[in-house]
Amino acid sequence: MSQFVFIAIAAGLIAFVGTPFTLIMARRIGFVAEPGARKTHVLPTPLLGGVAIWAAFVISLLVFGRGSEFRELVAIIVSGTLISAVGLIDDRIGLGPRIKLVGQLAAAAILIAGGVKAQLFGNPWLDVPLTLFWVIGICNALNFMDNMDGLAAGVAATAAGSFFLLAALNGQALVASLAAALFGACLGFLVYNFQPALTFMGDTGSLLLGFMLAVLGIKLNFPNVNPLSTWMAPIVVLGLPIFDTTLVTISRLRRGASIAQGGADHTSHRLARLGLSHRRVVIALYTVGASLGVLTRLMTQSSPLVANSIFASLVIGGLFALWLLEEVQRQPAASRFR
Repeated sequence: MSQFVFIAIAAGLIAFVGTPFTLIMARRIGFVAEPGARKTHVLPTPLLGGVAIWAAFVISLLVFGRGSEFRELVAIIVSGTLISAVGLIDDRIGLGPRIKLVGQLAAAAILIAGGVKAQLFGNPWLDVPLTLFWVIGICNALNFMDNMDGLAAGVAATAAGSFFLLAALNGQALVASLAAALFGACLGFLVYNFQPALTFMGDTGSLLLGFMLAVLGIKLNFPNVNPLSTWMAPIVVLGLPIFDTTLVTISRLRRGASIAQGGADHTSHRLARLGLSHRRVVIALYTVGASLGVLTRLMTQSSPLVANSIFASLVIGGLFALWLLEEVQRQPAASRFR
């Protein structure tokens, strides 16, 4: 366990030291996010924080990572670098949704070629499409959650922490190393991104975080536990971004709006409409993410009947919360979101 903690500390220090350099460089070359009608910041804010997250993750993994799956590690780092590059270009010149999707498909294809794919059905004709759907879905779910200072980095950190504990307790060195590096990189960056943010991660960081969380969900397994008790573990750990994406998708389809457009209709925005402050919204969502991680641990230690009953209860609770938050969006705001 101690070697994985060292990876997390190394990644955290690299992100903590590297983020100020990206902040200075972003200001020097004009790589900033300008204020806008759908933006919460009022001043131009540096947008290269995702580069520090990428550097912290990759460097700590290459230098201190553990695990014997060399081919898979190379595929993960190369595909993660590609997805970050796509995000960096999008941050600079603005890519359309289709071009970003092509980049995500290319990164997912590299993963699959390196042997990283879902093994749920044991049939490549089913597992490969599932892998593509999962990677692209989680990748964009984290990208969607990057809508408040500190939200995406904190949610990713709680999910990575859950994956780390689950992997370490099951003796999965590669997964534990990946999760520890991601956890540390998020925390090191969060020092500068928590409200009020000094810098943003941009798509460079949010796409990378979503991509790597999807990889962790694919690689996580429980060799000594009944699969009927564990198949839902990645879904529960990543339940918060999945819920947010589902909420936004259904809401926008109902209103006839484009799913790809930005908007103040995410879970965080709706909680703010109830009167919660920015920090309270973010901390509340951190708590939800951490609680889902604890529930996942409980489910994987339970019988299939208990585990699936808990999962069914979470689905029902999520559907109720979805309906409730959709009603919140229809009502006048209790306080203006700042």
